[in-house]
Amino acid sequence: MARSRTRKALLPVAAAGVLVAALFTGAAPAQAATTQPCDIYASGGTPCVAAHSTTRALYGAYAGSLYQVRRTSDNATQNIAPLAAGGVANAAAQDSFCAGTSCVITIIYDQSGRGNHLTQAPPGGFQGPAAGGYDNLANAVAAPVTVGGHKAYGVFVSPGTGYRDNSTNGIATGDQPEGMYSIFDGTHYNGGCCFDYGNAETSSLDTGNGHMEAIYFGNSKGWGYGAGNGPWVMADLENGLFSGVNAGYNAGNPSVSHRFLTAIVKGQPNHWAIRAGNAQSGGLSTYYNGVRPNVSGYNPMKKEGAIILGIGGDNSVSAAGTFYEGVMTSGYPSDATENSVQANITAAGYATVARPGPAVGSAISLRATTACCTTRYITHSGTTVSTGVVSSSSSATDKANATWYVRSGLANSACVSFESRNTSGSYLRHSNYQLYLNANDGSALFANDATFCPQAGVNGQGNSYMSYNFSLRYLRHYNNSLYIAAHGGSTYNSATAWPDDVSWVSTAPWTP
Repeated sequence: MARSRTRKALLPVAAAGVLVAALFTGAAPAQAATTQPCDIYASGGTPCVAAHSTTRALYGAYAGSLYQVRRTSDNATQNIAPLAAGGVANAAAQDSFCAGTSCVITIIYDQSGRGNHLTQAPPGGFQGPAAGGYDNLANAVAAPVTVGGHKAYGVFVSPGTGYRDNSTNGIATGDQPEGMYSIFDGTHYNGGCCFDYGNAETSSLDTGNGHMEAIYFGNSKGWGYGAGNGPWVMADLENGLFSGVNAGYNAGNPSVSHRFLTAIVKGQPNHWAIRAGNAQSGGLSTYYNGVRPNVSGYNPMKKEGAIILGIGGDNSVSAAGTFYEGVMTSGYPSDATENSVQANITAAGYATVARPGPAVGSAISLRATTACCTTRYITHSGTTVSTGVVSSSSSATDKANATWYVRSGLANSACVSFESRNTSGSYLRHSNYQLYLNANDGSALFANDATFCPQAGVNGQGNSYMSYNFSLRYLRHYNNSLYIAAHGGSTYNSATAWPDDVSWVSTAPWTP
């Protein structure tokens, strides 16, 4: 679960933070074009000591880098800045840089000027799946949105993905007061531990009750929960996800699932609160406001001041979620300050983008685009999935085996699942990275394995389909078999022809 520590130094004014931020990211500060969340916090006497976003600047005068991406084809990196000071990220620069390959987000820069940048999380109490026990980095194109009508990308966290800074400047420690907010995708979550943003242990280990203070979002019932079936906004205080004063159930904390969700946790000596709201409209609701949990170890708090995103304080890595922006403050923000921040968030104009690819409910066939294989379609024989040549002279069985119904994603409705035309209830799903046709057993694992998120085709044709639970892997044909494949590696992960092999054209169904 997530860990925490308090920052000691205060940022006197937002403009000073912007100046120092420019030194870290190589961009000159500009005149403030508007008032943004960290300007509002500074005016309220609780300045930001960390400010992270891949979608927009969180200070009106900030013109430095928001994040860095690295492309797989040559491991080159590029920083992505706002279109203008205080503005939305320059997504076009990322799209150009990443064209024809895959990209990951390597750094989420701290806009406060304190250098509290988030990078690939190291191993801790739990090992991540990347080399050396590190966590995975997020696919840079997996969470497209618009902000104020401009395209931007969030941070898509599939299990195993995580970011961290264990050596911070100014984050609350001990029982010092702090506040934090984050904008999440309220439809992307799971019950794994723990999709957090906030204050955590500096050792990446569980060092005991009260050593973290982070926002949690998901539907885990392992430590605490609220009304309904979830998901819930809760506080990860280490060895406990708390939805209120009690360990376990707290009726005053409702299930929330806004597509764009503002989530707030704040704490000071023997007092803390949870607030949340729709990041597209309306105000904030307070789900808890009172004394620390009535469990030993949380009063006083023992925050440590690391910052985590997408993981628990001990590097537990089984959670899923999407992050767009978030800050941490020095001092306990007033409700009035947070209400002004919420008004800024709703005015920013977060919106979804139209999902590319075939329409849900349609029947299609999926044709390969690699030059060798443009007469081959995804097909099955029993549970075996492959590509096969299909033409007007093919048998009725072969045509039916190469026809798929597009269903709303079993794990997330923003994505899709493919049901066999002639084997009702059976879907394309991956197991050990290979594709099979299996009957839906109703499990969460099956839903995740059978869900694919359409993107524009990597080679410029049709669509590419990202695995929902392995976001750096795409549906690929290799030696006529089907896999979810990364860009680069041995056998079916080979970089050779990868852009073509992961791009598919939807055609009229061979069997209507």
